[in-house]
Amino acid sequence: MMPIEDCLCKRMSFKAIAKLISKDPTTITYEVKHHRMEFRNSYTNTDDVCPNLLKAPFVCNGCPKKHSSSCHFVHYNYRASAAHGYYKQLLSEAREGIPLNKQEFYDNDRIITDGLKKGQHINQIIISSPDLSCSRSTIYRHFQKGYLSASRIALPRAVKFKPRKQHKGEYVPAGLKVGRTYDDFIAYLNDNHIEKYVELDTVIGRIGGKVILTIHFTTCNFMIGLLLNDKTAFSAANAFCKLKNRLRSNGFSIQETFDALLADNGGGEFSDVFSFENKPDGKKEIPMFFCNPMTPSQKPRIEKNHTLFRDIVPKGSSFDDFTQETVDLIFSHINSVGRPLYRGKSAFDMMTFLYPPALPACLGIRPIPAAEVIQSPALLKGKADLTLNL
Repeated sequence: MMPIEDCLCKRMSFKAIAKLISKDPTTITYEVKHHRMEFRNSYTNTDDVCPNLLKAPFVCNGCPKKHSSSCHFVHYNYRASAAHGYYKQLLSEAREGIPLNKQEFYDNDRIITDGLKKGQHINQIIISSPDLSCSRSTIYRHFQKGYLSASRIALPRAVKFKPRKQHKGEYVPAGLKVGRTYDDFIAYLNDNHIEKYVELDTVIGRIGGKVILTIHFTTCNFMIGLLLNDKTAFSAANAFCKLKNRLRSNGFSIQETFDALLADNGGGEFSDVFSFENKPDGKKEIPMFFCNPMTPSQKPRIEKNHTLFRDIVPKGSSFDDFTQETVDLIFSHINSVGRPLYRGKSAFDMMTFLYPPALPACLGIRPIPAAEVIQSPALLKGKADLTLNL
């Protein structure tokens, strides 16, 4: 419907609009006449209708006098968004109703009313009434709509409980994923001959409590964690921006450190894309991409490294008592584990070989001697607030 509004603003005829969108001109006429909306501005001083509105296009969308002080008539505008909203409401209402004939409905109403008079709950009424021809959810829906003789207050427990609050989690808007899909990511790596990049994810502790944003350097399996107060876009973006500022103040290049970012698709904590990508002045410095939905295999390295984290912090453990120093301690031990892939060398060793040797310390990680590496919950026993001597 948006082309109709655009065409009206360009003063196109109904015949031209119909040809453009492959519809009959009478369909366009019906759509405009039945969905136009009355509008008055500060210059309107009469209830009379403008003579031009008595003929096509029946609206003021393309009228040059629409915003002029010389027009004192009531205005009528066509808005595609409002028309579409009316259509969706009409479609929803058309699907509602009672899928029973008149006699069946009244029989059900009598059975339900008689049962409630005995103090029976809905479940008991259904069990004891084989002639009842509707489901439990349908009965409650009919109560909600006010279709039944008995009111909702007659339900033994309905008035004791408040409606549940619906908490909608954050998500990455579809518009932000345009040009940032996994296919775009692969094309970017190939076009720019990039072999190293960084994977992003979050590890959850207690539901509703603190979480850890994990950052994984794929070329050497080196991973760090940033402690967040909650799993929100603000917390994740704020923590990552602070990390970039720390790197800049220590002389490290953000582009050479991260190259490209590949984030999890489902988490809304990554929805503030521009904070991850841009410099403080708003200029882009690192590109960010997202995996396809429900495809953790597209970032397998960080998922594998999470198993080393869970060796120390089992699933279900709370992070609420953790500090950033606790998180740095955990990842210092994880990065000091010898890897068969590197013939016994650790991720820390590979990191200092491929990147500036001072980078791990700036990221909060220090080497742990091989004999002192702990890969179990024993690492954190009585050490929740342990700090590192960097």
